[in-house]
Amino acid sequence: MRLILTAAALATIPLAAIAQDDPIRNTIEARQGFYKMLAINMGTLAGMAKGDIEYDETGASLAAANIEALAGYDLPSLFLEGSASGEVDGTAALPDIWEDMDDFRAKFDGLREAAAGASTAVTGGAGNVGPVVGKLGGACKACHDDYREKG
Repeated sequence: MRLILTAAALATIPLAAIAQDDPIRNTIEARQGFYKMLAINMGTLAGMAKGDIEYDETGASLAAANIEALAGYDLPSLFLEGSASGEVDGTAALPDIWEDMDDFRAKFDGLREAAAGASTAVTGGAGNVGPVVGKLGGACKACHDDYREKG
């Protein structure tokens, strides 16, 4: 039994090495995962704001708390040199990000500011969700307008 476990453990070493071989691809996948989680939670809030999803205070607060947590992550660190659109496939990140990383970081800080307190701001009724979605959406748009390839 110990031999089988040892062989299984050794068999995973090459897979782990392969996964670490492409830091550019890994960071692109990580930031796309970040955006997917952000989109899922924004979708919940936007759906409630539009009335497409029945308002649920607990659900709204949870979605907003998830966005608050995501906004606390250092997403700009996942924008490595060489990971722009035109340099690799599968990304919409414009090269302008690396030409003005300070502005890119400032725009991400705008998302962080928009997300602050969102989990409590969406409580108390469906009418409270729309303004939060507006703030968050504005922060997302500010970055997308300058740094995301139109598609």
